[in-house]
Amino acid sequence: MAAADDPSPQRPLDLPAPAAAMGRADFILGPGNRIAFALLESWPMGWAAGKLALCGPPGSGKTHLTRIWATDSRATVLPARALPGADIAALAHGPVAVEDVARIAGHPAPEEALLHLHNLLLAEGQTLLVTDRLPPARWPLRLPDLASRMQACPVVKLEAPDDRLLGGLLVKLFADRQILPAKDVIPFLLVRMERSFEAARRIAAALDAQSLAEQRPVTRAMAARVLARLDNDPPQS
Repeated sequence: MAAADDPSPQRPLDLPAPAAAMGRADFILGPGNRIAFALLESWPMGWAAGKLALCGPPGSGKTHLTRIWATDSRATVLPARALPGADIAALAHGPVAVEDVARIAGHPAPEEALLHLHNLLLAEGQTLLVTDRLPPARWPLRLPDLASRMQACPVVKLEAPDDRLLGGLLVKLFADRQILPAKDVIPFLLVRMERSFEAARRIAAALDAQSLAEQRPVTRAMAARVLARLDNDPPQS
């Protein structure tokens, strides 16, 4: 058995990543997401078209905003790929959010299901929120009627974060993982990391794993090692 002060790395337990906090109080407002937040908050009065497309890069807060809106509106949330197995008529009795719509492009069954859902929702006076990384004009949908209806959605975009928002996001990601980093870690990361939400998520996950492996708290030196490794091993697209 290793001594208690043995500095050799320990193999981390194969535990699932902690669930991200998705409440309203957990959402971090900044210049890049304030308009989107306000527009979803304006539901239903601000949704004259009865539908809205929310788009932004991975990790930008689309899922979080969708969950806040769904809680307020009592909407059903489902991935676009699940539409063929859903009861479309039942769904159309209340607001619906359909996530990752571009992923069904070129697949007849989910495209047809989304078109049917769209038409029923608007006929029932209900509302539809659709989300994806790209705006609807860039979704390669094959069904012409669906493509035209999606392109008619008002679009709100989540933009890249500024320092304040990115720093707040790092704090939240660390808190979600029950990490309390040294005070100089976040300022150190902000001037060296890629300016994206996805990079913040990768860094938080990597530091969590490293901290578990070393059985040590997150320090600036650990952050420097993790950043160097991530720079040499970029994520696959």
